Amino acid sequence: MRHNIPIAPPRAVTTSRTAVPAAVHSPSGLVGNTPLLRVHEPFASAGRGFWAKLEGFNPGGIKDRPALHMVERARARGELAPGGRIIESTSGTLGLGLALAGMVHGHPVTLVTDPGLEPPMARLLTAYGAGVDTVPEPHPTGGWQQARRERVARLLERHPGSWCPDQYNNPDNTAAYTPLALELASQLGHIDVLVCSVGTGGHSAGISRVLRRLHPELRVVAVDSVGSTIFGQPARTRLMRGLGSSIHPRNVAYENFHEVHWVAPSEAVWTCRELAASHYATGGWSVGAVALVAGWLARTGSRDRRIAAVFPDGPQRYLGTVFDDDYCAARGLLDSAPAAEPEVVGRPDEKEVSRWTRCSEVVDPLTPGRAAGAVVAGAAVNSPKEEVR
Repeated sequence: MRHNIPIAPPRAVTTSRTAVPAAVHSPSGLVGNTPLLRVHEPFASAGRGFWAKLEGFNPGGIKDRPALHMVERARARGELAPGGRIIESTSGTLGLGLALAGMVHGHPVTLVTDPGLEPPMARLLTAYGAGVDTVPEPHPTGGWQQARRERVARLLERHPGSWCPDQYNNPDNTAAYTPLALELASQLGHIDVLVCSVGTGGHSAGISRVLRRLHPELRVVAVDSVGSTIFGQPARTRLMRGLGSSIHPRNVAYENFHEVHWVAPSEAVWTCRELAASHYATGGWSVGAVALVAGWLARTGSRDRRIAAVFPDGPQRYLGTVFDDDYCAARGLLDSAPAAEPEVVGRPDEKEVSRWTRCSEVVDPLTPGRAAGAVVAGAAVNSPKEEVR
């Protein structure tokens, strides 16, 4: 653990004003090497803050990375033949990445989604050449995600030679984030805390796996949605898209997390709007939820602690939801600012949470009674020196 070390600016953040991006011959060359932004007041007092990795600077967002990688690895293994159809379930962002990968490598793409997909996003996916198939009803227990996955299975049978990336369980999804982790390491030099939203589990697992090898004392904080079942809460209808799940993706690296925070939609909306007004860099539900938690960590932790937070996308697809006053007012999302501190529960199953809540025990719900992070994270939970505060 470092003590009383001044926080110097990251090495790769400041560049010459005359520097220009490299010219590329393919749109895939636009993916990666995204910038960092220092986020400070009003989320933290003067001299405090966190570094936001702005993945919205990729053409379609953070999931351009796994979409390209999963397709390229499947082609290399012969699982996806030249011209074979790609069929996958998505709430939007991975769809943009798969449309890009299909365009680059010459594959037709069918994306299975649900009525919650924003109409502008559906039109954009169609413009990029993808077919959009919308399931009409949620699965009775698995929600929209399970309904989409069942439709994917039927479409795979209908299209011989087609291939599904299976982002929820595909280890290539996780491996795709190695470059992002190395970018963070190069840009920041040292990282004490990593804050990630969790949906399929890919980017949190992939980034933390690499960074923990470089920084063994790294603490990893998961950010989930109220109503998500990933960390042991009951599955409920969720308004937020892009984080949370009504199924249990096996890419979630429970053993890497030291704590989890659940965030409600109104809290994410408030934070997204504050980010826009104060930093001109914002995004959707995941960005708001991650920034809320990272800001609290910056306010309450030691001044020399370096916090990296991953912002998965930008604001464009959320103009009709997060940034639409009528939409938010109709759903009670503009009533008040979040509390200054999260509520705290001792166990994920202690009670059903409805607002920003923190838990320092991380449990894989599919192995009841066993804290998956007990060896790595649990030993540090009761140590004041290691508390992520």
